[in-house]
Amino acid sequence: MAWDFETDPEFQKKLDWIEDFMREEVEPLSHLGMAAHGPLGREKFIKPLQDKVKAQGLWACHLGPELGGQGYGQLKLGLMNEKLGRNGLAPTIFGCQAPDTGNAEIIAHYGTDKQKEQYLWPLLNGEIRSAFSMSEPTGGSDPLTFRTRAVLDGDEWVINGEKWYSTNARWAKVLVVYAITDPDAKDPYRRTSIFLVPTDTPGVRIIRNVAVGAGGEIGGGNEGYVEYKDVRVPYDALLGERGAAFVIAQVRLGGGRVHHAMRTVGACKHALDLMCQRAVSRTTRDGRLADLQMVQEQIADSWIALESFRLLVLRTAWLIDKHKDYNMVRKDIAAIKVAMPKVYNDIATKAAHLHGALGVSNEMPFMHMVTSSLVMGIADGPTEVHKVTLAKQVLKDYRPDNDLFPKYHIPRLREEAQEKFSKELSEMKEEYARRARDAASA
Repeated sequence: MAWDFETDPEFQKKLDWIEDFMREEVEPLSHLGMAAHGPLGREKFIKPLQDKVKAQGLWACHLGPELGGQGYGQLKLGLMNEKLGRNGLAPTIFGCQAPDTGNAEIIAHYGTDKQKEQYLWPLLNGEIRSAFSMSEPTGGSDPLTFRTRAVLDGDEWVINGEKWYSTNARWAKVLVVYAITDPDAKDPYRRTSIFLVPTDTPGVRIIRNVAVGAGGEIGGGNEGYVEYKDVRVPYDALLGERGAAFVIAQVRLGGGRVHHAMRTVGACKHALDLMCQRAVSRTTRDGRLADLQMVQEQIADSWIALESFRLLVLRTAWLIDKHKDYNMVRKDIAAIKVAMPKVYNDIATKAAHLHGALGVSNEMPFMHMVTSSLVMGIADGPTEVHKVTLAKQVLKDYRPDNDLFPKYHIPRLREEAQEKFSKELSEMKEEYARRARDAASA
């Protein structure tokens, strides 16, 4: 029986290196703001750190060796991402930033040699960015509500429609676009296809960029509201088979949801650390915050929620490694997706509150965390959808019982138990009667 909560010593050395690297080099760099993100900043700051990660054999570890990664299973990725999740710059430095990782994964699975040469290798090397252009302003991410169309005209596809929240569209070299190609297909999930569309294709226009959260100028964010107007791409811009968008999306989104959860563990741990640091440092007229029972309750509740969530995430990662099939772990993936925003929001909110007025200011990370927790309840499918998925997966293992009273009705169970043990009960009754006679005659 294999049941172990210990990390392999050799891999633990890698995790220890990541911990030190994050603290000494990644986290300080994240405070330079846009200076680290522009072309010169990326060359001066980001690339040298990426080179150090590659030298450690920790670059793009979710990919197989044939794609330049380590082919780590989900459990190892979970332990790594716990550390990366506490800083938004870390995934870029480790070659696992969204949405590029998911886009690279489906291009690797379904792309032609030409598509891989044009997009996959530059994505894996961090030379270009990509955007996942699926959701629409009318129906969100529900594929049955999509209106964007791709019509075949000779040897070209003509794409028309609008897409909402295409993350990083303003920086992307290529857009992974979902469009209806077969509106009359009998199977509604075979009506949509995926296209790889260069952002400089005529007819592609960013209507505006949308920022997440409050504050800032309208039009200054990274979530692209994109228009496709008579966009012409060659036939071979199609990724995978015609009508296979839904199947391809599940390959992409299954891993993405798990990795979001893994990084959220790290973000929650960071919030809890800051909360505890504040509790032992800040004093009031009654002493340290850490000595107040209501503060202790908040810290205890946060620790329990985090550890429970972490174990659920790691168990899900272990199951994926075991089965090598996301469909067999749908229930568990849905569960961590549901738990993720609530745990994150609860801990971040408590941490903000414990810091008082400073906690809700832009001089602390907590309000960004709270906003991120709300995003986690929407990204890759809203919480409500995943609750329905989870419930359906749980309920399919049960069969109806249509008797007037259920099988677990206690009077019925008592009657069945008495029948099952009738011989023993009869023997006991006779023995008690014998003992009573013996006592009476003594």
